[in-house]
Amino acid sequence: MVVNDLVHVFAGFFILLSLALGVEASPIFVSSYWLWFTAFVGLNLFQFGFSKVCPLGFILKKLGVPES
Repeated sequence: MVVNDLVHVFAGFFILLSLALGVEASPIFVSSYWLWFTAFVGLNLFQFGFSKVCPLGFILKKLGVPES
């Protein structure tokens, strides 16, 4: 996998996990404060669309994950 694919996998996983932990109808509900994490991931995706700067991408590149 390349950096771009892993960023999408991480973002999707964290959004689904934080929704499962933050929505009261979920069987693994913990607290509605988890929805703030969903918003954080969404804002990072939004700002990446304009700036092409992704903190997770920088971390993955430092760990040696190939760009393409």
